[in-house]
Amino acid sequence: MTKPISYSIVTMVICLIYSMSKWISTCSELWPSTRISPVATLLLER
Repeated sequence: MTKPISYSIVTMVICLIYSMSKWISTCSELWPSTRISPVATLLLER
């Protein structure tokens, strides 16, 4: 038997990875000329 808590954690992780991949693809479309990842760009701006 699988625990409902572990199932909810797996669902949250899948949703988080999906949203992160969509965010990264959107940022890469916004900055096609730069080869730096969006995370590194946000870190360098601070």
